[in-house]
Amino acid sequence: MKLLVAVKQVAALDEDFEIRADGRDVEADFLIRDVNEWDDYSLEEALKIKEAAASPVEVVAVSVGPEDADEALRKCLAKGADRAIRVWDEAIEGSDSIAIARVLAAVARKESPQMLFAGVQSSDHAFASTGVATAAFLDWPHAAVVANLTYTPGGDTAVFRRELEGGVLHEMQIECPAVLTIQLGINTPRYASLRSIKQAAAKPIEVLSLQDLGIAAPDVGESGSLSRVRRMYIPDKGRAEMIEGDVEEQAARLAQIIKDAIGGAA
Repeated sequence: MKLLVAVKQVAALDEDFEIRADGRDVEADFLIRDVNEWDDYSLEEALKIKEAAASPVEVVAVSVGPEDADEALRKCLAKGADRAIRVWDEAIEGSDSIAIARVLAAVARKESPQMLFAGVQSSDHAFASTGVATAAFLDWPHAAVVANLTYTPGGDTAVFRRELEGGVLHEMQIECPAVLTIQLGINTPRYASLRSIKQAAAKPIEVLSLQDLGIAAPDVGESGSLSRVRRMYIPDKGRAEMIEGDVEEQAARLAQIIKDAIGGAA
């Protein structure tokens, strides 16, 4: 049996940074990269299922990204993933979460896992759409914001609890194969030992192209995306004022502030 775990290497801003000349992103030299926090919990959940299983379970980590994404995949291998797959092609550059989901779905068709785990969202873009979009491309059942999972490897169904608004938990059963997006706190992600880190450095990472997955170049990148970045900028800093006095004085001051802001009568 196989579990597929989608992993993203996310970018965080350094203290000092500069916007790229085209105004659509931050200069790469100012970004700090690491495994997406939500994906760390997804991997741990897959590893827990593997370790509790009576029959062999293969955990495969997959990432869509250029060569530097290998660092994230090697961290997954060091923690216990059996294999790692990275998908990249220059045509993928500029893909939004929907185009990335199209690629992940193609990998899932190739690997035929019993379940695909993805983080609820990524810490950089936070669209929370990649996992559910992948399920849509696969036409698989899916559940989002999973906070607890009970699954016996090889079973046709899994039972899960997911978070709803107001702290309410919703318990349901889902048929497999399925896509689950995993929430923070579902488990406690492990740390990789120094020995396993060294061993992971020597393990191969399978690199797939669009051609390997049967995806046409126009289906990814900006042409295959439903959204694109128009502009990235640092917002102007506002200012705050504490309005003192009694109610009448506060109202008069507020009316003056509004008048000054809109340039008309208040």
